[in-house]
Amino acid sequence: MSRHLQVTFDAHDPRALSTFWAAVLGYVHPAPPGVTLGEGEDPLAAWDVFLERLGVPPEQRNTRSAIEDPDGAGPRVFFQQVPEDKVAKNRLHLDVRAAPGLAGEERMAALEAECDRLVGLGASRVERHEPAPPMTAGHIVLRDPEGNEFCLD
Repeated sequence: MSRHLQVTFDAHDPRALSTFWAAVLGYVHPAPPGVTLGEGEDPLAAWDVFLERLGVPPEQRNTRSAIEDPDGAGPRVFFQQVPEDKVAKNRLHLDVRAAPGLAGEERMAALEAECDRLVGLGASRVERHEPAPPMTAGHIVLRDPEGNEFCLD
């Protein structure tokens, strides 16, 4: 039997980081348990109401957050608050597949366009790796708002 995969990020600000990654991946914040959201209703606002009803103190309401693939194909991504800072390069990172099937300059142009969008969301660009066939098609390395490295591939 196969298992479902959840990717977990340690974060200082789970809500902000989950919002960034939702925009990067086209994911959504799920509704709280037992809550059905209306068209256009903000799931994060629904979580605020839900947590207040449960009596969760305001200072504990941003200790975790999650996003999900609206199509159900990709893994759930969970964000948990931790006190320590990120201190070293990631040993594991995400590759965001932004140019599947493209090659050469067309691929790199698509990656550059997506890089510009993600920088606008709060990512920071680290470096571009040029195509070097047959071993690599080229990619761009970025960091999310909390410094986690990821690649546009």
